[in-house]
Amino acid sequence: MKRNSFLLIMLVVLFGCGTTSSEQTSSYEDSWESLAKHNEEPDWFKNAKFGIYFHWGVYSVPAFKTEWYPRHMHFEHGWSDGLVYKHHLKTYGHPSEFGYHDFVPMFKAEHFDASQWADLFEKAGARFAGPVAEHHDGFSMWDSEITPWNAMNKGPHQDITGELGKEIKARGMKFITTFHHARNLQRYWGKEGEKNFENSHYPLIEGMPQSKHDPELDYLYGNIPEEKWLEEVWFGKLKEVIDKYQPDIIWFDSWLDQIPESYRQKFCAYYLNEAQKQDKEVVIVRKQDDLPLTVSVDDLEKSRKNKMGEKVWMTDETLSTGSWCYTEDLVLKPAADVLHVLIDIVSKNGVLLLNISPKSDGTIPNGQQQILLSMGDWLKKYGEAIYDTRLWISYGEGPTVQPEGHFNNHQDFLNVKYSEKDIRYTMKNDVVYATTLGSPNAEESLLMKAFAKTNLKIKNVSVLGSEQDVVWKMTTEGLQIERGFPVVDDMAQVFKIQF
Repeated sequence: MKRNSFLLIMLVVLFGCGTTSSEQTSSYEDSWESLAKHNEEPDWFKNAKFGIYFHWGVYSVPAFKTEWYPRHMHFEHGWSDGLVYKHHLKTYGHPSEFGYHDFVPMFKAEHFDASQWADLFEKAGARFAGPVAEHHDGFSMWDSEITPWNAMNKGPHQDITGELGKEIKARGMKFITTFHHARNLQRYWGKEGEKNFENSHYPLIEGMPQSKHDPELDYLYGNIPEEKWLEEVWFGKLKEVIDKYQPDIIWFDSWLDQIPESYRQKFCAYYLNEAQKQDKEVVIVRKQDDLPLTVSVDDLEKSRKNKMGEKVWMTDETLSTGSWCYTEDLVLKPAADVLHVLIDIVSKNGVLLLNISPKSDGTIPNGQQQILLSMGDWLKKYGEAIYDTRLWISYGEGPTVQPEGHFNNHQDFLNVKYSEKDIRYTMKNDVVYATTLGSPNAEESLLMKAFAKTNLKIKNVSVLGSEQDVVWKMTTEGLQIERGFPVVDDMAQVFKIQF
């Protein structure tokens, strides 16, 4: 007995003595070389294809024109000739007397139901979902001990992120939290003596609440010494959300270039090490050239590639043609247009993160729900052409020309309208899926030219959702589907080509 105890003690000394659980599992250091060991595009993310998030916060209360309301309300001659400022002045009074913080008690979220929201996301076909955890405005949508300006302490008095995380994960979806707070810090950029507010969300204008150095208001308006803000606020909030909610994806909006590289590395190492402790593969998404793609996934705002990506990439897109948050004049896109964007993205090795815009009371307007449910109905029937698929030799063909770009040319992408003559390809095992972006004309034959470049021994062609036979033949020009094929869907139709 004593001998066995001695051997056990020796084994502990040799292999585990003085080593904590954290030290055993932590392997990422604060360097890009070490962080590059991380698999930035795990299979579950490649397979997911579709996620939902939402711009919902204090800025949803005024519900006027844009989620950038808290910034534009301060500029008399700013964005769109001072449109937001003039509205604020007329509706609430001068911003020096009615500041952005005065909207917080009005953000009640009295009809918010995390279970209902998660049910909707699941029915929409999303494989991951979650909130804008914090926008540029400095209000945290979780139960935070770092800032008094959080959804548990003020406004809704609910742990929005915590409740959603629990419900989303319970339905088998992955959980995403997005962060836009790199811009919240008050910074002056420009020549000495000039006040250039381009890189700060709130302008430090004399007489405004954000300029008063109030100990509480400073945490909302980012009027904090930079070193303290970087450690306690920017990194501190990320650490807090990781520790409390274990998100599977953390997505960053622009302006991470304003965060010192050492802090970007510190965040990545902390997140990846915490995930490793839980035996999880997590994803970091960036929007600009501010994190290496050996560590993160690239995101294109309201735009997408016009060719196949060698690595998985993502588009963040919204249901509306304008604001990301709810506004009284919000114009929604047709469900078919949103679905076509998803199909196009997936064919090029991409993933869609789709934004919705709830009202400040916590309701998701019926029009937005119907778009999501329409997409979910389609994905329930034909999702095998989307989920778990990979690239084929070609992403597609058709007459519609798509621009190359990023968020500087949103309008160019908004004007892209696909038709049934546009075809997108995906592949899974021994199947190629060819999806027409619209309802094809069965009175004409349909030629898929990409097959002319292959030596595939095709065994069968069918239409998902139909038992009717499809007549086809291979020609020197490609795979020809003969007229008379079944037409089963108005938004998009999937041909299943087995070989």
